Amino acid sequence: MTTAPFRHSDAARTIVFGDRAVEDAEDLIGDGFTLLTTARAGALAPALQGRAGSTVHVPHGLVEDVAAELRPKVEGERLVALGGGRVIDVAKALTAADPPRVLIAIPTTLSAAEMTGRHRHARGVPAGTPHARASIVVNDPVLSASQPVGELAASSANALGHASAAILSDRATPISHVIAGEAIRRMQLAWSGGEPDHTGVALAALLAGWAVDLTGIGLHHVLAQTAVRSAGVSHAGANAALLPWTIAAMARRRPGVLEELDGGLEALARMLAERAGPTELGKLALDEALLERTVQTASERPELRRLVPAPEEAELRAIYEAAAAR
Repeated sequence: MTTAPFRHSDAARTIVFGDRAVEDAEDLIGDGFTLLTTARAGALAPALQGRAGSTVHVPHGLVEDVAAELRPKVEGERLVALGGGRVIDVAKALTAADPPRVLIAIPTTLSAAEMTGRHRHARGVPAGTPHARASIVVNDPVLSASQPVGELAASSANALGHASAAILSDRATPISHVIAGEAIRRMQLAWSGGEPDHTGVALAALLAGWAVDLTGIGLHHVLAQTAVRSAGVSHAGANAALLPWTIAAMARRRPGVLEELDGGLEALARMLAERAGPTELGKLALDEALLERTVQTASERPELRRLVPAPEEAELRAIYEAAAAR
């Protein structure tokens, strides 16, 4: 399945996708902007740094803490976020904290942060402050699917988690279902050979992010995000390890929904977990107290109350234990 470069505009956002997308979007990006990036991401697009008025490197840390730290240092009304989900979420937090700002997102992973209007606010910003989203998304597969194969598999699992939520969520609609179904089919095809098709992977992740923005996250990302914050595991690794088990848990709640995919979603999740390799989630199997804290924190997330039936702690613990033992 080939994909020609495209430019799509709707009322809230313009998306430029394809090889050389950064060059093709020069008229949208402009010059003199504030560039938020990392050393790895910045090295992927050196010409972009040359067009920036200033460059701010985004350190590791929680989004709310990093955004608060960078807020006094980031000026200007036009921000360009070149990086993974943490970089883009920090840029969204900074955009929300000091409007009006235009945010341009150029992803270097499959996080889908560029496609959603969800993020944590910078510390000190009132909770009721409206969230921000990128008004321009520039997705070049050379950048967005630039990770090594193992990391790309884990990042693909994150994207597949978005697609599964958009199909299996209680908030799923025919629109989210169609977009997410196309994302799953493209992701499956992109990984069907010995090496992943980077363009196919990138487009599948974009579509999955688009779909989950319509429905919101579900069981899978609640458990993955909680593991990241409570146990300090990598975000993509947690997604890869958990996905086969969270899909099974949601499929039991929505019987028949996955039939049209012919088992492809669950099989793809297992394959990506294998390609991603070992993850840090295994530490939950070695530390009972840490496991219990993670389960307790996850059980308190409000998103889980929408599920029917709502998962009890025993089910959450079983999912974490199964994923940790992989």
